[in-house]
Amino acid sequence: MPELPDLQVFSHNLHKRLASKTLQDIKIHRSQKASENQIKQALAGAKLEKFYREGKELRLKFDNDQILGMHLRLHGKLFVSQDENKENNTIADLYFTDKTRLTLTDFQGIATLDLNPVEKESPDALDEEMNAAYLESKLSKTRIIIKTMLLDQDIIRGIGNAYADEILWDARISPLSKSNKIPEVKIAELVDSIKSVLMQAEKHILQSYPNLINGEVRDFLKVHNSKKTETPTGAKIEVSIVGSKKTYYTSEQELYV
Repeated sequence: MPELPDLQVFSHNLHKRLASKTLQDIKIHRSQKASENQIKQALAGAKLEKFYREGKELRLKFDNDQILGMHLRLHGKLFVSQDENKENNTIADLYFTDKTRLTLTDFQGIATLDLNPVEKESPDALDEEMNAAYLESKLSKTRIIIKTMLLDQDIIRGIGNAYADEILWDARISPLSKSNKIPEVKIAELVDSIKSVLMQAEKHILQSYPNLINGEVRDFLKVHNSKKTETPTGAKIEVSIVGSKKTYYTSEQELYV
């Protein structure tokens, strides 16, 4: 599944390619929350102002204040072309007046579109509001393990399985730590790790794959990486199932229980 850094790169590149174009038509090939007719009525003839990310989703904001949300789920992909659509498993096609077409596909058929989606109240992982005071207020109220907390989109939006492992390794906190047992000083370090790991990953992906608009990039990850047996610090990488998620960690990470 594409995670926050991937989606940041997608939105950056799609904004460059599609911003200021006028939407002419849309074809929905898989039923969605809003019907094809509802989406057409809301968006046809509107100019795309901004392509951006919200949490683990993408957003297209038009100049009539309408927003089209996209959730790629596990395997959704986006393609931009001016040729005939030859992609399999198409969910939707957005046609712009200059003949550009944005296509959303998913071989599982579960990627979704949503017209004017309701946003969660929880802060995005990169928001200023996602600070040590906020996180401490959430962690202090529960004994749920910290990895599960990081993946809860009602607490922090945007973090997925792979980057939860990277963040916890960077902060040297065991994924099995009880949330309310983590000291305040470590919570502050965890917030710093959340911001730095995600932003550095986005920078790396943009530099390595400057035109990326689909897929996921994981080859540079330091701990959540099936091709590595050791971290850059020489620690052995362990793999376990934590809360139904495959989890990568090392003995360097302190357990708080």
